[in-house]
Amino acid sequence: MSDLDQLTQSLARNLKRWRGERGFTLDALATRAGVSRGMIIQIEQARTNPSVGTTVKLADALGISISTLLDHEQSAQVRVMTAEQSVRMWSTAAGSHATLLVGTDKRGPLELWTWLLMPGDTSLSDPHPPGSTELLRVTAGELTLVVDGTPHAVPAGASASFEADVPHAYRNDGHQPVELTMAVAIAPVR
Repeated sequence: MSDLDQLTQSLARNLKRWRGERGFTLDALATRAGVSRGMIIQIEQARTNPSVGTTVKLADALGISISTLLDHEQSAQVRVMTAEQSVRMWSTAAGSHATLLVGTDKRGPLELWTWLLMPGDTSLSDPHPPGSTELLRVTAGELTLVVDGTPHAVPAGASASFEADVPHAYRNDGHQPVELTMAVAIAPVR
């Protein structure tokens, strides 16, 4: 079984489990997440590999981290995640990519990511639940961070934080790759 097949099976199993634990019907989760009922059925039956945006919406609606949705070990006091256990969640033909390094659900979902954005590439993100925050540090290039329609230049060596409950995007308007590390704190489901 390929890594993608294992990921699809794990996502199917965990989505169904967490939906049941939360007591959400298919329709209730579809409404909360803004994802079609049909898409949720396909994911739970392991018939599709959803986009990172869809996966984020489902995790947010369930009040869990993406790493929990993807079946990472959550119970150990200390977890060491090898590079092979990291999950590439988004990529483009130009070579841009976002990788989920590690996450936890203790005290609300918290995720650590590393990103590479090639020149001209953009990644769009839907709003997270109210109270969610993102922190990032650019280590190479200059990121154009767009929050609720307003662009902000974040050069190498600089950091930024913002409330992530509005539409936001990460854009590389420059001529060199942008490298950054990001932490995402998702507000717990109420």
